[in-house]
Amino acid sequence: MSNTPQDVDNELDPSLFEAPPMGEQERMVEAVLFASAEPVTIKELTARLPHGSEPAVALVHLEKRYEGRGVRLTRIGDAFAFRTAPDMSFLMRRETVETRKLSRAAIETLAIIAYHQPVTRAEIEEIRGVGVSRGTIDQLLEMEWIRIGRRRMTPGRPVTFVVTEGFLDHFSLESARDLPGLKELRAAGLLDNRPPPEAQTAEPEGRSEGDLFEDGDEA
Repeated sequence: MSNTPQDVDNELDPSLFEAPPMGEQERMVEAVLFASAEPVTIKELTARLPHGSEPAVALVHLEKRYEGRGVRLTRIGDAFAFRTAPDMSFLMRRETVETRKLSRAAIETLAIIAYHQPVTRAEIEEIRGVGVSRGTIDQLLEMEWIRIGRRRMTPGRPVTFVVTEGFLDHFSLESARDLPGLKELRAAGLLDNRPPPEAQTAEPEGRSEGDLFEDGDEA
């Protein structure tokens, strides 16, 4: 008499379907994060780990284990990655590639997107009080610091812009909610005390904001 599917299931070793011990799961998650060039989501970890594993729990244990170490487990949006501890960043300075400074126009545009996202180009121009060149938007898109969001349900269906996880990762932010306030930005020298756009003298018609990158120190 042949075995039924139920009989076959009963004969299988239950251990084949048991998740590895949590210590082993931690090692697996650690290996995946170290090998990945990009932050990894819990969904991606679940797909890679054996059936029944709990990567979210393993991540909690890893975060505690790496407290006070030279690298730490960092959450970036919905993903996780190992990053150099902030107080050790000075050791990386020699390995940092020198880049040209963003112009004031690009910094202001990026800041408006970060603090007001999702935001349209027209809204950016209204806040800045000056037109935004297509080159600025294109360069920020190429840098992968911003991306196109959903279209507004308004006449013309304009596209909106939002910051990317690459932007959050670059500035060690978990989400846009962790952006510093105005006082912190001014203290860091990223903002000056100029009056807001509506309080400034109207700009001549046809004024452009200049290039995204500037060779000099002036913004």
